[in-house]
Order: sequence, then C-alpha cells, then structure tokens
Amino acid sequence: MQRCFDNGVTRLFLPNVDSKSMSMVFDLVANYPENCFAMLGLHPCDVKENWLEELKLIEAAIPFNKIYAIGEIGIDLYWDKTTLDIQIEAFKIQIAWAKELNLPIVIHCRNSFDEVYAVLQEVHDQNLRGILHCFTGNLDQANKLIELGFYLGIGGVVTYKNSGLDKVVEQIELKHIVLETDSPYLTPVPFRGKPNESAYLTYIAGKVADLHHLPIEKVAEITTENSRVIFGV
Repeated sequence: MQRCFDNGVTRLFLPNVDSKSMSMVFDLVANYPENCFAMLGLHPCDVKENWLEELKLIEAAIPFNKIYAIGEIGIDLYWDKTTLDIQIEAFKIQIAWAKELNLPIVIHCRNSFDEVYAVLQEVHDQNLRGILHCFTGNLDQANKLIELGFYLGIGGVVTYKNSGLDKVVEQIELKHIVLETDSPYLTPVPFRGKPNESAYLTYIAGKVADLHHLPIEKVAEITTENSRVIFGV
C-alpha cells in the first residue's frame, strides 16, 4: 500500500473470488477505508459443485458490507470447459444481483468472449453496466462491448511486445477505458515474470499515454474519472 501511495495510486477496487476470500477484502477496506473499495462475486474458476451454496454465502454478506460492484464474475474456459453451463447460470444470477442493487459488474472473460457476449446481449438493458476486466480482445470485440455501454479494463498485457493489445488500445477513445493491474498476475514490463502489484499501474498508464500521445497525467485524469462514473465513488 505504501508503494501505491508513493506512486500516486490511491484507489483500489478489490474483488474476492469465493466466500472464504471475502474477509481478506474487508480487512483491507477496514485498514484503508479511503483507498480500498470492496467488490463481491463468485469468480468463474470457483464455480464448482458447491456453487449455489457459495452464491448464498456471498449474497448474504452484501447487506452488511458496503460494496461498489459485483465481480469478478463471468466465464473462464481456459481451465475447465466442463462447467460452462453452471458458469453461465452463476453469471446470470449475479448480473441480476447487480441490477437489483444498481451496481456495475466486473467481468472475467478468458477464452470465452463469444459466450460472455451472448449472455450480455441476452440480459442487456439500461441497468446493465460495468467493466470487462483484463480486456485482451481485438478491435471488433472492443467495439461490441463499448456499444453495450461497457468500459474496457486495460492492464499489464498492453505493455507486452507481441500481445497486439497496444494496436487495439491506440484505436479506442480513453473515455471507454479504465486502468488496472490484476495483482499478482499480468505484471507489466519491465517487471514481467515477477509478482504484480497495484503500484505498477503507473507503467500501464505510461504505455497508454504513449499510444495516445498524451501526458501521463491526462491519461490518469480521464481514466480515474471513468472509474468514478462506474463505481460512484
């Protein structure tokens, strides 16, 4: 946290992944109430045999804690394709929570763009909004999400030489982007291969600034304001 502050990173939105990890999020929020903001959801990689029980435990915690989004939720077909049906069901249930609570959703989408997009089209209405976390898709996919009113979460992958994400990001207006780190994963260059941390957001901001030929301060200003619009804080 101190390294975050030293680098001007002062707003951290924290997802749990299951019922057991909720306390880790709330502990950080309690220790840094001005800087840490809780999100709650059941991560698609944790949608397993007991998924309904997990959803009940997470949903039960919502009225007793201030949260700013439902997430990370979505579909992950990288690790396990056999759970697709229940991943979709869990995704839809949690989208319904978000609509009922007037909260954004933060979507995890890995090897599953078509499946995630089909769900979003099915449930789309004026109350659906949020972020496609860790966006690594192509320009067509970016535009489809933007048309639905979603923001694109851009992280360390944009700094990778052969990712192709830089070519996409330079064609997307900053009003559609938020910056993120996905700590401890997807560490940006020059720390790639080491554990990621939120302080490294400055390297992502710097890369986006280069792509858009803008001062890093302007990128920070626009993307921070986007996050305020999304999360309401």
